[in-house]
Amino acid sequence: METKKKKSLASRIPARVWLLISFAVAMGVWYLLSIIPQTSRGFPNVVVTIEGLITMIQRGAFWQDLSSSLISVFGGYALGFVIALPVAILMAWYLPVRNILNPWIQFIRNIPPLAYVPLIVIVSGVGRRPQIIVITIACFLTMCVTIYQGVVNVDETLIKAARVLGAKDRDIFVRVIAPATLPFILTAVRLGASVALTTLIAAESTGAEAGLGMRIRALASLYESAPMLAYVIVIGIIGITLDNIIKLLERKLTGWQEKREI
Repeated sequence: METKKKKSLASRIPARVWLLISFAVAMGVWYLLSIIPQTSRGFPNVVVTIEGLITMIQRGAFWQDLSSSLISVFGGYALGFVIALPVAILMAWYLPVRNILNPWIQFIRNIPPLAYVPLIVIVSGVGRRPQIIVITIACFLTMCVTIYQGVVNVDETLIKAARVLGAKDRDIFVRVIAPATLPFILTAVRLGASVALTTLIAAESTGAEAGLGMRIRALASLYESAPMLAYVIVIGIIGITLDNIIKLLERKLTGWQEKREI
């Protein structure tokens, strides 16, 4: 009974209030890190961090870094999705394709991007091309596995019923598999966005002239922790923004799907 009362009390607090509480706790933790001698060098306080970001803007570096990273991230992300969608469907639908591709996808998934970045640079040279290739590979692997799981988990009864009614493979894809797999595709899109950003540091270690990841490495070598922390926070803000946009799209496209209330 006491647990129910606690739950009902928590549920009466608006989500925005919880967000403010969470933000206040994070600011408190940040402040503590900024005054503890062991962590203060790596976590300067909010004012110093903002000043560090302003310094990068005044140097003319920040906007160039931001635009360069966004081009690489969205380019690799889009290519990864375009390749992952048909490959995942073919793997789930045709056993020979699955037997050939699946072992290699699982193999490459376990290799950190930093390990094969030098090989990609040797093949494609320095610049934006290897950055997009690295992000494409990382996004493809994550999205392909997620979409594949969605297709193979489609209720077999629905597929059999469609075949009994005379549906061909194309009709089954469009009318049965696509609607049932849509939540998994959107989940893959969300995971892919996160992977694209987390791969950014590795991708921009390919001799990039600008970029958030490249600048973080450069600032780290100079021990400029304030602008470096500001750049890390900017990457997190981009990630949250993308995630919220995809969540909004998910609500629009899968409003019919029942979800458990917590």
